[in-house]
Amino acid sequence: MEAKKPQPPAGPVRLTQEQLDRVIERHKMFRSGKVGGARAALANFILAGLSFAGQDLNGADLTAANLQGADFRGTNLEGATLFCADLRRGRLEGANLVKADLRGAVLRGADLTNANLFEADLRDGSIVDKNLQARLIESQPADMEAALFTKANLDRAQMAGVHAIHTDFTDATMRGAKLVRANLRNANLSRVNLEGADLSGADLRDSKLTGAVITGAVLTMAETHGADMEGVMSDKPAGKTVAELDRPLEELIALHVLFVDTGGQVGKVLDLGGFDLRGTSALVGFKLTGLRAVGATFYGMNLAKIQLQAARLEGADFRSATLADADLRGVSLVGAKLDGADLTGVDLTPLLLGAGRTKPANLDGATLRNAKLHNTKLDGASLKGTDFSYGDLHGAQFKGADLTGATLSGAKLTKSLLDAASLEGAKGLANKA
Repeated sequence: MEAKKPQPPAGPVRLTQEQLDRVIERHKMFRSGKVGGARAALANFILAGLSFAGQDLNGADLTAANLQGADFRGTNLEGATLFCADLRRGRLEGANLVKADLRGAVLRGADLTNANLFEADLRDGSIVDKNLQARLIESQPADMEAALFTKANLDRAQMAGVHAIHTDFTDATMRGAKLVRANLRNANLSRVNLEGADLSGADLRDSKLTGAVITGAVLTMAETHGADMEGVMSDKPAGKTVAELDRPLEELIALHVLFVDTGGQVGKVLDLGGFDLRGTSALVGFKLTGLRAVGATFYGMNLAKIQLQAARLEGADFRSATLADADLRGVSLVGAKLDGADLTGVDLTPLLLGAGRTKPANLDGATLRNAKLHNTKLDGASLKGTDFSYGDLHGAQFKGADLTGATLSGAKLTKSLLDAASLEGAKGLANKA
């Protein structure tokens, strides 16, 4: 009697953690070109609740896999196929999903805080049945309802038609993202950078866009009824324009430089309070000590090496601006917005006024979320209540600085450089090296 051939298991296969670890190990061997390696091919597998944390799954196939509650924290999923995968309540904090295929994926309640989804594909997806018959399982948009994308990188992501009701995108970057017909109703888009994004036909009703950037964005036929647009940065002037000055800006700068050089004997202090200065480069290259620009807009401007000693810049908007190697000694940036700004090598130490008197820099209540402060000098600065969340502060110096009540959640820094600072009530300092 002929022996029966073993039959493949009916339905999806469930793996144990031990079995999954072996698959991942073989995938690593495959990636490094070692004999015996094999690409992780886990399409349709049941992998709910298992851990992939910190592993390298670049290019893995997880099509339609059940990954509910799985742990992908810090996992490399670059170029991976997660087409129609079920990632509900998944933990993907800090995961690398660059150019990943997430079409039709279910991300309800998943946590993608600080994940990198650059050029990821989150459009509609549909699957043919096992016998490859013409019938399609219902086509579905990527479902990310109530998911967390705080501080995620979604630049140039393909998100047409996504279902993102009640989704939290706070502080995410979505520059150039395609959000045509996206359902973003009641979503939190606070401080999101949507520069150049396509939101044609998107549903933004009752969403929160406070402090968001929408310069160059396309909003044709978008629904915004009930949306909170307070503080939104658009292509419209954010205040008075340079054309409204009583004299040409170049002439006013020359008068200010004369005022500085003569100790106030001749010339006039330049006051740009409330002006939107985007589009002008006239300020760079001059010594603008004592400039007044309270509430002015410098968004995205290149101000590298600018000299603004003792300038009055309270409430000014420097988001995404370049201030590398600038001289800001003794400056007042109380309540200023510097989110995403580049302050590499900036000097924010006290300004010597003569006769032993000094004027410390004051950034109380300023926001520097996601800002770059490599080797920035903040010695003696007043930083009470300043928000450095997720900033890159490697090599930044804080000797004698007052960080009372400051926020450093998610910031990259060397704790030893904070030893001589006042840190009473500072938040987010746990486990800093």
